[in-house]
Amino acid sequence: MTDSPSTATPANAAPANAANAANAADVHPVADTVDVVVVGAGFAGLYMVHRLRQSGFSVQVFEAGTDLGGTWYWNRYPGARCDVESINYSYSFDKDLEQEWTWSERYATQPEILRYANHVADRFGLRSAIRFGTRVTRALYDDTTKRWAIDTDQGDRVSAQFCVMAVGCLSTSKTPEVPGIETFQGPWYHTGHWPHEGVDFTGKRVGIIGTGSSAIQSIPIIAQQAAHLTVFQRTPNFSMPAKNAPLDEEQYAQLKAIYPEWREQARTSGFGVPNELPERSALEVDAEDRSKRYEDGWEAGSLVGMLLAYNDLLVDKAANDTAAEFVRQKIKSIVKDPAVAELLAPKNHPLGTKRPCLDTGYYDTFNRDNVRLVDVLASPIAEIMPHGLRTVDEDFEFDALVFATGFDAMTGPLLGPDIRGRHGVSLREKWAAGPRTYLGLASEGFPNLFMITGPGSPSVMSNMMISIEQHVEWVSDCMAYARDHQVAAIEPTRDAEDAWVEHVNEAANATLYPSANSWYMGANVPGKPRVFMPYIGGVGVYREECDDVVANGYKGFVLTS
Repeated sequence: MTDSPSTATPANAAPANAANAANAADVHPVADTVDVVVVGAGFAGLYMVHRLRQSGFSVQVFEAGTDLGGTWYWNRYPGARCDVESINYSYSFDKDLEQEWTWSERYATQPEILRYANHVADRFGLRSAIRFGTRVTRALYDDTTKRWAIDTDQGDRVSAQFCVMAVGCLSTSKTPEVPGIETFQGPWYHTGHWPHEGVDFTGKRVGIIGTGSSAIQSIPIIAQQAAHLTVFQRTPNFSMPAKNAPLDEEQYAQLKAIYPEWREQARTSGFGVPNELPERSALEVDAEDRSKRYEDGWEAGSLVGMLLAYNDLLVDKAANDTAAEFVRQKIKSIVKDPAVAELLAPKNHPLGTKRPCLDTGYYDTFNRDNVRLVDVLASPIAEIMPHGLRTVDEDFEFDALVFATGFDAMTGPLLGPDIRGRHGVSLREKWAAGPRTYLGLASEGFPNLFMITGPGSPSVMSNMMISIEQHVEWVSDCMAYARDHQVAAIEPTRDAEDAWVEHVNEAANATLYPSANSWYMGANVPGKPRVFMPYIGGVGVYREECDDVVANGYKGFVLTS
């Protein structure tokens, strides 16, 4: 999971619980004119409010949900937890906050992360800036006044010099491209918009479509409840054991004592978590050495434990094959039915080029008598029917359906509202062939519009908390600079944007990532341009680039007095 404020709600989304309804009823007035409008109240939006207030800006936040938390507000499916270790998945901007909060598990669950978000909001008094249950529908830039007019579905119109899209990377959910969903007479659920009161599958026949991260986390738990669970898999995914456990208090205390050094290592790393970079190629060592190294990575319970076992696993197919085959053999050693194990073992993409997963008992779940795996590549789903679904080969009856079918990632949330820049050009029009940004922060033709962890930044290829903080701090400092130097508008030049897009593509093409049909590439959304959207050059390298832009007078930007 990554922490992305959600702005999408499916047609049958369950109502919020009483506590959330109470929050929604406590509606704060919306000002007609503010310095900054922020869209989204997840971790990015919350820190943006705090930082802007510290700098003396007036700010209005709009959040589609009835409470804060973004991803961790919407994604409440069984087993939902972060795949970045808790000690790394927290803010670092306040040293007292770091010391006072203690996580209970190595990988925090959704309820605990949501409690943390609420703790931060309450501690810094952030709620008063947020209008919940309100979706931004349109943002129009006026080149005469150098201001944005932001409209909402509640009839608000706010004028702001700056607009910040903190809508997250994984917040526009998508249902499967299968006809007949509206005919199904039982309940259906999307993992990205789970009912807040939970779901009891006891005694039910359940079908789940998808085997990505949310499915891999939820399938073992649903299987324990349901009378029978049928898993419909199009593409098997690589997953490794999370090795989750309660955090050792003594070790945690030792870490808190060196938090500043630990955080600095994260900021200068490749993926936003402290790690030692390998020096050797997987092809430089013999099979026995590789096997031992991979075994250590498997047992480490960490996404980077395997991916950084050697220095060429993400750039050399032959090297990657050695690690991928190790994981495939692990799957076959766990799953007792050889035919099922073969289906679960990924062969159509290199290890790590689709979002790899951490799990608790995922592969072992397929040894249960009440679980069946269906290969929809061999037998595609033809339609959903009133009492189940039909593949081209077989009819299935279900009491409930679960869609673990993911998101229109990265660009989907930004293209939801109708955003129009200079000359009325829409962001959707400009990005028709793929997203175009400078540093993932801004786009030419859209002055004073900023994106937090937008396409072209490390974003989903990193620990999102590290990337969010870096972006929020850069954007808020930029706004303060504009105010202090009487700058009315700031936007990238076309040359700077073109050069950055080319650099992002070059960095991606130097790796194995573009070889996979992943949501990183937009391949999960029919008709979406096939472009590698995040920046894979590394969190530390990217930070240096952003700092250099500022040090050189906002190099690559046009500043209008």
